Amino acid sequence: MFKFFLRSFCLSFIFIFCFNICCFADDIEPVEEDIVSIETSSSADSLSSINSRAYVVIDRNSGVVLCGKNENQKRKMASTTKIMTATVVLENANLSDVVTVSKKAASTGGSRLGLKTGDKLTVNDLLYGLLLCSGNDAACALAEFVGGDIAGFSFLMNEKAKDFGLTNTHFETPHGLDSDGHYTTAYELALLTRFVLDNDVFSKIVGTSNYTVTINGYPKNIHNTNELLGALDGVYGVKTGFTNGANRCLVTSCKRGDLDVICVVLGADTKKFRTTDSIKLINYAFSNFSVVNIKDIIDEKFEDWKKENLNYISISKSIDSSFSLNLTDLEYDSIPLENGSIDSLQVVIDCNMFLEAPLDENDVIGRVCLLQDDNVVADCDIVLGNTVLKKDVFDYLFQFFKDFNDTISLVF
Repeated sequence: MFKFFLRSFCLSFIFIFCFNICCFADDIEPVEEDIVSIETSSSADSLSSINSRAYVVIDRNSGVVLCGKNENQKRKMASTTKIMTATVVLENANLSDVVTVSKKAASTGGSRLGLKTGDKLTVNDLLYGLLLCSGNDAACALAEFVGGDIAGFSFLMNEKAKDFGLTNTHFETPHGLDSDGHYTTAYELALLTRFVLDNDVFSKIVGTSNYTVTINGYPKNIHNTNELLGALDGVYGVKTGFTNGANRCLVTSCKRGDLDVICVVLGADTKKFRTTDSIKLINYAFSNFSVVNIKDIIDEKFEDWKKENLNYISISKSIDSSFSLNLTDLEYDSIPLENGSIDSLQVVIDCNMFLEAPLDENDVIGRVCLLQDDNVVADCDIVLGNTVLKKDVFDYLFQFFKDFNDTISLVF
């Protein structure tokens, strides 16, 4: 009987241990890989060999999509969830606040910071534990501190998703363990990251390779699970992830020169694939796109147009015929365009040439579009630079007598 019990206990232990390894994050201890050789061998010209089931690369500054596959497909996102977790915490808690870890948070499985019931540490240190070593226990501790419980915190996450306009994203947990109602898309995850990177605290944390947290007054050194941080030129964040349902995921931010991109891969079969896929996509973006100042292009064309057409614009019933024209601000002054495509850009100007007073400053009288292969790349309005007043009865009388006097002078 004792042997049977011992055998059953061992089998149960092995099952639970293996289950935890398979079902939770694999980014507890990153496997060392030869990133340099991977980077060298990853082609920047072709995306045909990408393993990830969904991916996207966007320009961080403008949000323009540089390349993608299944980028609008709803998918599980594993621990990349913690990008939103950190966002909600940063908006609702002070970094110096001290959190006492609950039994529920301490018992959360998967990748962990290593918290125990009753541990005390600051929100700041929990955020490092959340984003560097991908601690699910840290995620729950923060969620309970900010939202009261997991459900309350998830509500805050979904409200924030609405604020960001993420219509294909829904959260049920702060850590990202598999749940049918917990999903996003590669594109919306990239947009979320784009918004959050504007937070200096978040940006600093995800760009940190090693950090020492303090738990109950004792130091503990932790390491970032992002295998590309410090290994690939220009990478400065952001977050890894893995569950059985999501497979391997990686969100990467990378800046070289004027081009700043966010790359998201979801559903890679292995960690090596998520790494090589990310490198291929990043290298593809930097090899095939360059940042172009479209404001300069539009301004130059508009100035040339004004020299040729300004005198042909008439404003009837106006006191003063003098006026000026301006352009409204572009949404973005510069955007990335494919190399060699600048010659295909075309500026189209459409302006009302016959106007009637009164007109106010900044009244819209036309539109300028920047086209590439008949697609609108950017647009802005043509507006009046000054107010144009309408003649009243006295102005007409004055003009009548002036004209009459001029006629008499000519006769005599």
